[in-house]
Amino acid sequence: MPAKAEQIRYISDDLFTYMHRGPSTQFRIMGSVNAGTKVTLLEVNKENGFSKITDSRGRTGWVNSDFISGQVGLKERVPALEKELTEVKAALADAQMSGDEKTKSLQNSLQMRTEQITELESQNSQLNEQLMTSQTEIRELRAKIDTQKDDLLMKWFTYGGMVAGAGLLFGLILPHLIPRRRKRNNGWA
Repeated sequence: MPAKAEQIRYISDDLFTYMHRGPSTQFRIMGSVNAGTKVTLLEVNKENGFSKITDSRGRTGWVNSDFISGQVGLKERVPALEKELTEVKAALADAQMSGDEKTKSLQNSLQMRTEQITELESQNSQLNEQLMTSQTEIRELRAKIDTQKDDLLMKWFTYGGMVAGAGLLFGLILPHLIPRRRKRNNGWA
């Protein structure tokens, strides 16, 4: 009876091989050995391609050498791999979450630093303006002081000139204002 719709399925790993009493299929079958069963290799017959083994139940017999592998069977490997995969996925998720948290922390830190830089630039601009204003005031005050020094020097020179001129004038006029004494001829002054 055909299936109504195609469905995807997988071939089962639950395979087995027959164990024979001798090194070929001509010997009687003793039983079967499931895939993935741990066995002890005792002897290999390369001519026939069979190997002598002892299985987990203690039976000794021959199986086709193609079915013997040095690797652990899929029944044991798959659960271990799935467990490891789950652990790796969890570690990856933790690392990703930690990375996201670090990124967010770095972004917040960067934003704070940017705000601080903006604030410092604003303060620097204000301080530069104050410095320029103060320097302008200092230049104006120095110019005033220099002008006042010149004015003060001119005043003192003017006062000194007036005193000298008054002294000279006084020296020239005073002898004419004071009557002169007449000299006596007797030699006594």
